[in-house]
Amino acid sequence: MRLLFCKSDRKFFPTWMLVEFQSVCCTHASSEPVRCLSGWIITPCEPALRQIQRTMGRSRSSSGVPTVVVGLAALLFSNVLIYLYLASLYQSDVQLVSSHIGCRPQHFKMATMKNCTPWLQCSQINAEVRKLKLIGQGAIKKVYLAEWRTQKVALSKLSSLDYLEDFLHGLSMVQALQGPHVVQLVGFCLEEHTLVTEHHPHGSLLNLDVVLAQEQHQQHNTWQTRLRLAMDYVSILHYLHNSPAGRRVMCDSNSLEKTLSQFLLTNDFHLVVNDLDALPEVDASRGLLVKCGHRELTGDFVAPEQLWPFSDSGKPFSDDLMPEYDEKTDIWKIPDVTWFLMGRVPGGDLAHFHLFQIHDQCKKEDPTLRPSAVDVLKVYKSVYSSMVRDSVGFRDML
Repeated sequence: MRLLFCKSDRKFFPTWMLVEFQSVCCTHASSEPVRCLSGWIITPCEPALRQIQRTMGRSRSSSGVPTVVVGLAALLFSNVLIYLYLASLYQSDVQLVSSHIGCRPQHFKMATMKNCTPWLQCSQINAEVRKLKLIGQGAIKKVYLAEWRTQKVALSKLSSLDYLEDFLHGLSMVQALQGPHVVQLVGFCLEEHTLVTEHHPHGSLLNLDVVLAQEQHQQHNTWQTRLRLAMDYVSILHYLHNSPAGRRVMCDSNSLEKTLSQFLLTNDFHLVVNDLDALPEVDASRGLLVKCGHRELTGDFVAPEQLWPFSDSGKPFSDDLMPEYDEKTDIWKIPDVTWFLMGRVPGGDLAHFHLFQIHDQCKKEDPTLRPSAVDVLKVYKSVYSSMVRDSVGFRDML
């Protein structure tokens, strides 16, 4: 048995002792949890010494049976603690982004609001939403930073009637898919082709490295934060592939930059999908497949089945002859997006190593051999839990 000093994330506890006992105890004097590592138990020094003395005394008088029983019980209890602790890491983070969870359908509640409010209608948008400045513009809509009752919101307006169908499709998807993975709808006005959603100051995922480089956010520039973002991304794909509105494919993702622009980075460093203007449905049982646009796609980022299959023969592209495909095109892109998300932080290379096998499966030429989004997510969660457990152990042994 070895006795060592222990520290928490915030301060040293020189009056505490780390006792090798093949178990885990995660409490300290204030009854708040302290991260501990498997194979050790943390107790105050004096009580620990008295407990050790009592245990050793019992072992001398009873041939060691109580020591074995206590050790086995402590080991079993430690495994339960570790499981609950690691399982809570990701779940607690997911809850942070879901400020509107608990509201009735067609209601919203932003982080600083106490009560849920019905979606804003045309009259309320015109009277209460004040446009501040243009913050984004695409082919389909212009996006303005706006204010509603001291709350910052994003006001989107249709750019051209040529894209009215796409705009209405995006609005219908935002409505149908409301939940923790989708940007929160605040209101809309069909007559004026406007849409109001929750504003996220960090902007799109394209800004990730810039945001994390800022002094006030540098503490979040870790493999833990970045791998959680990757899990959010895969979780969103899983949700879209099994959504209340059917199996949906992210068609507006023909390059890494375009894909990243579809997601918003929340204040607590999670992701929500924002742009749902190109989200067609697939259903193999009904023979319903998709083609993402009517132009020829090129490059390594898109899946092989999205490329013109007759390019080697010199046959010119024809949309009529282009084969259709399904949601497995989204799976092909996961490794490239995760590579960007992980950046160049300590521990990132180890994460890539652990994810190599599942990423290799994502890149199978035959889409039927690629895993589903939920299969990828299971591996991501397992890798995250394993790396957290190992890093906590190494840190606490220092």
